[in-house]
Amino acid sequence: MFSVLLVDRCYFSRFGLKSLVMSSGDLSVNFNIVDTDNLLYAREYILRHQPNIVIADFHGFLKEIHHVQQLASISLACGTSTRLIIQQSNHTPPELKALHEVMGAWKILDKNNSLNDIKEILQSSLFSRPPFGLQRDLTPLLTLREEKILALWEQETSNENIASKMGISVKTVYTYKRNIRMKLGVNNRLALFLT
Repeated sequence: MFSVLLVDRCYFSRFGLKSLVMSSGDLSVNFNIVDTDNLLYAREYILRHQPNIVIADFHGFLKEIHHVQQLASISLACGTSTRLIIQQSNHTPPELKALHEVMGAWKILDKNNSLNDIKEILQSSLFSRPPFGLQRDLTPLLTLREEKILALWEQETSNENIASKMGISVKTVYTYKRNIRMKLGVNNRLALFLT
């Protein structure tokens, strides 16, 4: 069974792509399709499950500037064993198109492609995929210090105790916490620890 991850902010785009892949009887393979509008979840899913294909449209994520680093981390997570297919249109800003070029995508699709073209690209992607298990260099989303602060934060350690354990000021703890929330794409501190 082949697995596909769809990453798009727009529910209708994800639903349409999902329907296209599921109705592609001429591909003659079974698909497990997961879709998300969360870049952090997408990265974690790629690292854990190593899908065969990731189809992504990053245009909807542009309003939040901290997502640029997350876009790069998705590309790195794909490595050489997961095919990254990026969708873009005439409305895609030039700076995002430039980022797409350096992300190392296997294919950059124009959203105006016909459904048959998309099916052919999916098929060629599936059957030209390298084997799993290749070594990949990944840049972590959080720094080591941010990970340590997040771990202490998770243990409900006070900001004063975190500051003394880390040898930094309380104001710096607040800055680290804000950066962690931004990198993980959450709006408030409670959302970090909710499942």
